[in-house]
Amino acid sequence: MTGDMRIFLAGVGGAIGPPLVAALIRDGHTVTGMNRDAAGTQKLVDMGASVVLVDGFDAAAVEQAVRRSQAEVVIDQLTALPRDPARYAAAFAGDRRLRLEGGGNLHRAARAAGVRRYIQQASGFLLKADTGLADESAPLATDASAGVAATAQMYADVEARLLDSGEMEGTALRYGFFYGPNTWYSPEGAAADHVRRQETPVIGRGDGVWSFVHIEDAARATVAALSAPPGIYNVVDDDPAPVGRWLPAFARWVGAPPPPQMSESEARAAVGEDAVYYGTKLSGASNAKARRTLAFEPRRLQWLDQ
Repeated sequence: MTGDMRIFLAGVGGAIGPPLVAALIRDGHTVTGMNRDAAGTQKLVDMGASVVLVDGFDAAAVEQAVRRSQAEVVIDQLTALPRDPARYAAAFAGDRRLRLEGGGNLHRAARAAGVRRYIQQASGFLLKADTGLADESAPLATDASAGVAATAQMYADVEARLLDSGEMEGTALRYGFFYGPNTWYSPEGAAADHVRRQETPVIGRGDGVWSFVHIEDAARATVAALSAPPGIYNVVDDDPAPVGRWLPAFARWVGAPPPPQMSESEARAAVGEDAVYYGTKLSGASNAKARRTLAFEPRRLQWLDQ
């Protein structure tokens, strides 16, 4: 089933919202976007979407909005992320509450309204692979350092909710770190500013392997998931790379000097255990299933050849 589906997209104001709306409209779908406030919504209306202003914590209003949209598919992109990744620890409680409580309201509303399929934003960068790249059977890294483990547990809870969807089909899209326009990882983004200020070191040998995905590629994969078999998909690019490789290349790409080097013990004292985990222990993810089933063809990570 392709084209002309009724889609309810929650979290339309996030980084993936505008490119996803554009991709859905381009594919012939009718889109109702849900946002907490009016900021930035006019451009979505100009694209051809309808936008409803609803607080995700208002369960009755969420259900009413889903019912009025007559949605066949609900896409949950609810997040409360800060503009600067350095502020994520402080923002985590609010982000977790929105994803679990607000997302719970959305999930219950979708079930009550008889929605056919529910597509959930999930994480492809906090997976735990014993060796090599993590596939869709890999668990989330809930035994990592405290802050990383708490974030991984949040994603695990979201996936567990998705599996309890009754007759509604559930699809989890485990996105890599977003890069591209209006993300942390763009020349204009906050991550680039930190790199230019020499605030992002390569820790130890930089063995942590990161999987990224361009925001527009993630949007296209989400559209493909509307009609693909339900399940879990790693939506990541073809270029999982250790920090020791991608971070110096990213620095060159954004016009920054080479990042500083820091030992694990120095980093543990200076920036904390979570930063050490991100820098030295992350597992990259395999996109083989998404390539095979979603016809996913991501672009090469832009800065790796710099």
